[in-house]
Amino acid sequence: MKNTIFTGAGVAIVTPMNADGSINFDALGENIEYQIANGTDAIIICGTTGESATMTDEEHVECIRYCIEKVNKRVPVIAGTGSNDTKYAVDLSKEAEKLGADALLVVTPYYNKTSQRGLIAHFTAIADSVNIPIILYNVPSRTGVNISVDTYVTLSKHRNIAGIKEASGNLSTVAKIIAACGDDIDVYSGNDDQIVPIMALGGKGVISVASNILPRETHEIAQYCLDNNVAKAAELQLKYLDLMNNLFIDVNPIPVKEAMNILGMKAGECRLPLLRMEQSKIDTLTASLRNAGLIK
Repeated sequence: MKNTIFTGAGVAIVTPMNADGSINFDALGENIEYQIANGTDAIIICGTTGESATMTDEEHVECIRYCIEKVNKRVPVIAGTGSNDTKYAVDLSKEAEKLGADALLVVTPYYNKTSQRGLIAHFTAIADSVNIPIILYNVPSRTGVNISVDTYVTLSKHRNIAGIKEASGNLSTVAKIIAACGDDIDVYSGNDDQIVPIMALGGKGVISVASNILPRETHEIAQYCLDNNVAKAAELQLKYLDLMNNLFIDVNPIPVKEAMNILGMKAGECRLPLLRMEQSKIDTLTASLRNAGLIK
């Protein structure tokens, strides 16, 4: 059995932007403090929600550095270092380890994709290059490639591959992964609307978009599951389900940044090619925030 990186709710934290499109590090610091004060169990920096795809190399490294220093070991910091170029992912992973990241989040290769054999070679090369744990990130809706159960079993034997962020949306597959891998790897929900079912199957928590605006509530959903109070966890999951779903009425992280701005948090807008939502979607999201009791 490997050491668990975290249990509960880790936030896939947004990267706030200034009006000119530069990174607003002051706002990022405020958001990190808000997360920790409200019970978030881990910070995931430079993931999809953090717009890592449009960061320069220098920005990517600086965001990881800033987050690690700001958090200062209060909760684990997990750095997104995935790429469709294995060498680049190796180099970035090594840099994140040097900066003091507690773990890495590594997405499957995208666009060029690869075979299952290629996935094993890709993730193994990255895992061999560092001495900190890795969470594999499976999100086929974005990457066009899906990690098979057999591939998970093979990768779970690597000493540094400790977790999975599973965002395929397929609960049957999640059950098969947990049954096949057992204690060799931890599973985290990659979808906010599936926290309770995945944790009921044995998952350790969630890497959450909703935690950006619901840190305490998302932590509580996960903690109730860890405490074997699935009924209470389900009650909260269902209470916030409409809002969680409407955080994906446009491409992530467009809606969650909009929600943060509505709530008075400094998120700014996304970088192109992501555009602000049209007004009808903003109205829908605003109604969800109101129904959840976050605004009047």
